[in-house]
Amino acid sequence: MLGPLLFVLYINDIDHSVSSNIVKFADDSKIFNTVCSEEAIGNLRTDLCRLLAWSKEWQMLFNIDKCKVMHLGYNNPSVDYGRCAVTSGS
Repeated sequence: MLGPLLFVLYINDIDHSVSSNIVKFADDSKIFNTVCSEEAIGNLRTDLCRLLAWSKEWQMLFNIDKCKVMHLGYNNPSVDYGRCAVTSGS
């Protein structure tokens, strides 16, 4: 019973450095935002890079095989968010 509580406390600060919305449930995290401009695309990409840096710093790596991008909307540009320019020091 104590394990899940300690896990939640351990990952509680995961969303402190991002501007996008994050939903956390047990060991599952979802980040989402409305992307309607080049600036918004850059912001979401930066948030993803910050999450990657957080995961490396806390040695809580994401399972890449379970990470997915869902593009919603008729005119969605279907951007590739795989490039990361932020290092773990940011």
